[in-house]
This record gives sequence, structure tokens and C-alpha cells, in this order.
Amino acid sequence: MLLRSAPRGLHLLRPQHLRLLSAAASASAAPAPPQLPTEWAEAPLACVRPATADASLFHVSLDLSAHGELLASHAAAGQFLPFRLPAAPYPIFLAIASPPPPPLTPEAGLAGSGSPSCFDFLVKRLPGTPSARLCDLRPGDLVHVGASVVGRGFDVARIADARDVLVFATGSGISPIRSLIESGFAENKKTGVNLFYGVRNLQRMAYQVGEVR
Repeated sequence: MLLRSAPRGLHLLRPQHLRLLSAAASASAAPAPPQLPTEWAEAPLACVRPATADASLFHVSLDLSAHGELLASHAAAGQFLPFRLPAAPYPIFLAIASPPPPPLTPEAGLAGSGSPSCFDFLVKRLPGTPSARLCDLRPGDLVHVGASVVGRGFDVARIADARDVLVFATGSGISPIRSLIESGFAENKKTGVNLFYGVRNLQRMAYQVGEVR
């Protein structure tokens, strides 16, 4: 998937709109905020592999097939999931890179039917931090995560009238933007979406052409 040329539809014409979309992007691996989850769930990792040539970013997928309520709590792009790792000094909140499930309809049946059972993340590996511990784990290893996602996500309704949109992200901050794009944001409603993705070099660029998702 190449994110340097996004699907139709984003041009944030007002500064407050830029702040709206950049807030989640700037905190994709931030230390836990003051209020931590009171309930945690245990889930296995489905995938852990480098996302860039220099292994500074990692793809991490979490198998949540046994946690239907947690899957259903993902309602908007830009939401986060808290991770708690063994011996780590603090939890971390990671932006979800996969899109939220589509709204349920009477034809869709029960919650979770036909919906993906994993959350995807793009994690920056910082030596000596919980994010590095996470990137050093293997598929099948168990981690503790919050029993529900946190944050309200991007309030895209605030820019519903914009025909053209600009989106900006750097490094691992592309994670919530990927969720936004793959959720079908503004599909067939906007005339132009332009994504500006800043990286130090191509060795540090995630989601390049030809990458297997």
C-alpha cells in the first residue's frame, strides 16, 4: 500500500482541521496518560515484523478473535489501544492502523460476523522503551491490552463540507492516517485528497509500493 497518494477526498483548509488530524498522528507511541484502564484483556500477537528497511518501524498485529467487545469498541479512525508489557515501567498507547469495522446493519447479522479479528499497529522501535519490548516479541506471545479502545478518534464530521483535504504525517504518525484512509473516509464525496508523509529517507518509510499487507 502506498500512502503518498491517498484516495480521493481530504484538503484541510482551516488550521483547526490540521490540528484535528495531527493530534493522533503525533502520539502513536506516547507514554500512558494519567488515567489508565481499569480492566485489561490478554491476547496473542498475530504478527511482528519490520515495516521499514532499517527496522525502525514494526508491523504488529493483535489477534482479538476471543474479544468481540474489544473489536466492537473500535468505532473511528484515530483511536488508540493501551498495551501493558511484562517488566515495562509504564503502559503505552498505540494508534490503531487498521480501519474500524463497518456499522452493523440488519443484514449483517451478529456483531463481529465477517469482520476482521485483528488490530494492526505501526510501532516505532525505541531502544530501552516498552515499544522496543513489544517489537522484540514473537507471534503467539501474549500481551495485556485495555479491554476497550480509548479516544474519540478523528471527528471527520467537522470537515464534512470540505471538498479538498490535505493530510500531514511523519514517521509512525502515519498509523492513524492509514486507518482513516482505509476506512473509506470521504470516498466519492470529495474531489481531492493529498497526503504529505514525511520520513528521513526511504529506508524509514512504511507502506511502500508492493508491500504485502
